Amino acid sequence: MADAKKQPLDDIEAAIEEIMGDQGKSAQPEPDLAPEVEAAPEMATEAEVDIVAELTTERDLLRDKWMRALADAENARKRSERDRREAENYGGSKLARDMLPVYDNMKRALDAIDDELRGKASGLVEGIELTMRSLLGIFEKHGIRVLAPEVGDKFDPEEHEAMFEAPVPGTTKGAIIQVMAEGFMIHDRLLRPAQVGVSSNPG
Repeated sequence: MADAKKQPLDDIEAAIEEIMGDQGKSAQPEPDLAPEVEAAPEMATEAEVDIVAELTTERDLLRDKWMRALADAENARKRSERDRREAENYGGSKLARDMLPVYDNMKRALDAIDDELRGKASGLVEGIELTMRSLLGIFEKHGIRVLAPEVGDKFDPEEHEAMFEAPVPGTTKGAIIQVMAEGFMIHDRLLRPAQVGVSSNPG
């Protein structure tokens, strides 16, 4: 009878020990996973740094290309503007140069008119003078002006062309002694130099 009572008790104690044993096992500290958890963010940060560096390099390359393209566009605009001004100011240079002999001939005709001829053919003379004024007005409209040196002026190689030299008494070396044809400027460029004779007199 005593053995029958003892057996259930033993079973109960065994069950308690089994339960306590399971709890003891579950109470054991789990392995420390913190290093692995911390390692992941470090790897992610390093990858992000590489991506940022790559994007920065790409941004700098694109910025450099953009700045070059902008500079090229600005240079092209300036060249186009300069070409436009050149065409506007000097596009008619060839035509103007071809018109200069007309001016020369009309000026010679006017210089040859004396009082007697003016009295006999006043209408013709007035017509020539009117035509000359019209021609000069067209020249002025297109930026063409006359270079009219006078005898005694100093020879200027920028505006004059020496056709001959002569030792004329009473003149200084380099002085203009004769004007054979007037010169012309178109805006700030020489269209035709004035044709002159220059003194070679050393005194």
